[in-house]
Formats: sequence, C-alpha cells, structure tokens
Amino acid sequence: MFDAVIIGAGPAGISAGLYLKRANKNVLILYHGESQLEKAHKIDNFYGFPLGITGKDLYINGIHQAVNLGIQVRDLEVLSIQMNEKMECTIRTSEEEFHSKVVILATGNKKLRPNIKGIAEFEGSGVSYCAICDGFFYRKKNVVVIGSGTYAISEATELKNVTPNVTILTNGKELNGTTDIPIITKEIKEIVGEGKVSGVKFMDDTTLDVNGVFIALGEAGGVDFAKKLGIYMEKDNIVVDENMRTNIPGIYACGNVVGGLLQINKAAYEGAKAGLDAVKYINEKR
Repeated sequence: MFDAVIIGAGPAGISAGLYLKRANKNVLILYHGESQLEKAHKIDNFYGFPLGITGKDLYINGIHQAVNLGIQVRDLEVLSIQMNEKMECTIRTSEEEFHSKVVILATGNKKLRPNIKGIAEFEGSGVSYCAICDGFFYRKKNVVVIGSGTYAISEATELKNVTPNVTILTNGKELNGTTDIPIITKEIKEIVGEGKVSGVKFMDDTTLDVNGVFIALGEAGGVDFAKKLGIYMEKDNIVVDENMRTNIPGIYACGNVVGGLLQINKAAYEGAKAGLDAVKYINEKR
C-alpha cells in the first residue's frame, strides 16, 4: 500500500512527489508515453536557466530528481482507477495493480477526439468517452470502440459486461494488443445518424449498424479517470479547490488537467499545493 500514487511525471506530478517524499511518505509516480513538455524545443521563461533548457531535458531532470530522492518512478500505462468503501484506491496498469491512500492526477489534458466527421455532432447522442459511465445505456445493443491500443481493449472489455455486441474499430491501424473481441481495421469515413448515432460508414462506403460509439484513442488521461470516478468537471477540465482537492476525498488533480494558464510555473506550484495537502490528508487518516 502506497501513501500516494501520482499519475504523470511532468512538473506537476514530480513537484507533488517531491513534497510527499520529503514528508517521509511512500510515493509511486507512474507515467507513459511522450509528455507535452518533451515537445518544447526551448524554454527560456523558467526560473534558474539563464540560457534556456529544452523541454525534454527539463522533463528528464525532473524524473532524475525524484528518483535520486528515493521515489519509485515507473513507465506503465494506467488503465483504470477504482476506489473501495474505505476510500482506498486500486490503480490498474498494463502490467500490475497498485494500492494507495491518495491518487494525484497530473496527466496533462490527454482527451483526444478523432478527426472523423460526425464525432462532435453526436457527442452525448451516441458518442461517448467513458464505457463505465455510459455503457449501461447500451445494454444488449450494438456498440463500437474506436482505438487501437491497450486502452481501447480495456474499454471494449468493460462494455462486454453490458452487451455481447462489441466491436473494436482501429481506423486503419494495427491493434496494439490481443483480444477475442471482434476487430475491424478499415478506415472510418464518418459517423451517421439522424438525431442519434445509427451507424459507422467506412471509406469503402460500407456501413456498420451501431447504437453507440465509444472513443478510446491513445491512453487514458486525467479526464477519463475523473469521469469514471465521478469527479466534477467543467468542459474538459477537472474541478479542484484551492488545495487541488477534487470532490472525491483522497483524489487530487494539478497541472494542465485542471485548465487555466498552461505554464510550467503554474504546474509546479499546483503540484506542490497538492503534495502538501495530501500529506495532511494521509496523516489525518491514521
């Protein structure tokens, strides 16, 4: 059992981890895939680097700083977060599960929408981003999951609990993983329907009749976890208080996932706020 599991190894996540570890808490930081920070060619508006620094170097330096302090930092894709009646969290990854008293979401805003005609039009009318949230409305109906990674397989597997009629659409890509769920690899042309989704049309002009389309591109991010945990949202941002607490006790969010000024200074500050308040929360739970 960890005191805190932090999802995301950017400025917000690392800062939260440093403050928790310095308070003698057992901390695990999980990350996967390329960070937005790594894509920054040069950063010259961050304190302490008179000649500037690349985003990739700053990102790697942060991880090294956490490891040198004794924090476990692991490259694992997080698939789901669940909370039990004791308000303790189970974090399921692509390889193993972890248990924690606190979870801090510092993933950045990874919500991805495919560039497919009809996706935006039918959001809320047959297009969804959360199998656990909306799967119930499609009991015994035909649904598809658009995606080609482990996250898509996870969402499709979740939907199998409410309907046997689930298909994964990879939109022209190879599926990164194995599953017994049916797969269609054809490229998608558009989502069709009148008022609500009725089908998916492919580039070869064939159409698959469906009632629901679930989007699961890339990997799960803070927005996806928030929706499944019942965390309050404003558009695509997680709602937090001044101490970066969400409405769910023991769940914090910081950095780009909460919106506002998308800058490293802000992310580091919010990570520090989350880490310090999480220390108090953990101590109070004893």
